[in-house]
Amino acid sequence: MSAAMQELLAILDLERLEHNLFRGRSPKESWQRVFGGQTIAQSLVAAQRTVEPDRYVHSLHAYFMRPGDTSLPIVYEVDRIRDGGSFTTRRVIAIQHGQAIFSLEASFQGDEEGLEHQVPMPHNVAAPDTLLSQRDLMGKFGDVVPEGIRRYWERDRPIEMKPVMLQHYTSREKLEPHQNIWIRTTGPVPADRATQSAVLAYLSDMTLLDTSTFAHGRAIFDPDIQAASLDHAMWFHRPHALDSWLLYTQDSPSTQGSRGFTRGALYAEDGTLIASVAQEGLIRLRRQPAI
Repeated sequence: MSAAMQELLAILDLERLEHNLFRGRSPKESWQRVFGGQTIAQSLVAAQRTVEPDRYVHSLHAYFMRPGDTSLPIVYEVDRIRDGGSFTTRRVIAIQHGQAIFSLEASFQGDEEGLEHQVPMPHNVAAPDTLLSQRDLMGKFGDVVPEGIRRYWERDRPIEMKPVMLQHYTSREKLEPHQNIWIRTTGPVPADRATQSAVLAYLSDMTLLDTSTFAHGRAIFDPDIQAASLDHAMWFHRPHALDSWLLYTQDSPSTQGSRGFTRGALYAEDGTLIASVAQEGLIRLRRQPAI
């Protein structure tokens, strides 16, 4: 297991401060701000700690309000909104410097039998073992990959990704706003469903915003782009072990008003649809100051 994966599991083990209060920390690395997926995952863990163990998250809806400070702990306050006969609802507020930086609402349900269907995994997607890793991509395309993307790829992260399409990283041509990425953790994830859901929520925040820039021949690491997640929604369809590659399919139906909207679906290698995601983010062109 990589050190980054060990650190991810460690930061998801929140400290209980009081009945509905928990404290989390950020990885021991110098990031510009707290990664959105970390805040989503830690908030979900805080909510899970107040829910009966036989009820599992089936959906969450979150808003990012302020950038998180990586040098300080984050306090998570849980509001036990409802414990119903079938569903449990929780609201979580993440707090730093005495202010809310993030909010999440999540709903939990016990397993039930009922109608079931899913859309199939996309066909004709290159298998992960035929694709280059990000480190391999650095060796092959390092000279043409933009500096921001190159720095991102060079970091030690708990998640490994293999993009199916490479044009976005090596050129600035305008592309169809969709992509397929194989993604997996760099170490085993404990078998309990609560931890697996939190890790899935963590990785769900990766690469979504970038997809909304494809149609414009841009990337979120461009120096004249101001990018940030605004909201994030996720639906957990089926439990599945996270011990192999997942296919993350993404498409962006719209960008306007300096906001990009992207949808995603996470499939296991066997074709099981595990989760669906939707996110809107800030994609703002920085204006040059008037002379």
